[in-house]
Amino acid sequence: MTTRDLAAAFTDADVAEAYRHRPPYPEAVFGILTGLVTGVPRHVLDLGAGEGAIARPLAPLVDRVDALDVSAAMLARGAGRPGGRHPRLRWIRGAAETAELTGPYALVTAGASLKWMDCEVALPRLRRVLTEHAVLAIVEHGQRGAPWEAELGPVLARHSRSPYFDPKFSLPAELAATGLLRITGQAETATVPLRQPGCGYIEQVHSTASLARIWMTADEAAAFDAAVASVVAPYAVDGWLETQVAATLTWGRI
Repeated sequence: MTTRDLAAAFTDADVAEAYRHRPPYPEAVFGILTGLVTGVPRHVLDLGAGEGAIARPLAPLVDRVDALDVSAAMLARGAGRPGGRHPRLRWIRGAAETAELTGPYALVTAGASLKWMDCEVALPRLRRVLTEHAVLAIVEHGQRGAPWEAELGPVLARHSRSPYFDPKFSLPAELAATGLLRITGQAETATVPLRQPGCGYIEQVHSTASLARIWMTADEAAAFDAAVASVVAPYAVDGWLETQVAATLTWGRI
């Protein structure tokens, strides 16, 4: 499947619903992001906002957040989540490559969704809607050091629809290499504990584009769920898994 094919998974209602099982961003992320807002007005554009994991906690801390995403399902889920109807948060349906944007923005944020965009088109067009010192901040986060990672890897690879998976790939480094981003800073948060039910962990995996249920038959999805459950079960306590979550932020000029 092509990257464009895989990205279509995020318009699926079940994928949007599964997003609530993803690890939240550590609270420290939002202190770092607000520290990067040096211009006025203190408006932020969140690219590929999804259901607002960045946009919703950030909205009370700045003057306005525009949460931009192509998926109506994601925006609907986000509006119904805690903080989703904050008066400083605007949900906007559209693509980063084509949407009409009403800046100026003192900060642009993006999570993993940035890799699904045509950055050669999207990033240069943002320059006209930025304040003088605005930066793009890319936030990458996830679970760290889960003891079942090595055993789970082959299960994920066997069912993944993506032929391009590379655990060492760095989007900020790729953007810098192509001249689309001039990196000016980086920070990593401390790890924070995450406790989630085993069933929630499985749903979290299904929230990814390459392992969404829409690409699987019912039998394959059931077999996949059973395989993941079998891998993580020895590490569960009364059905709950405990891991650590951290985030890396990279920012620069576009």
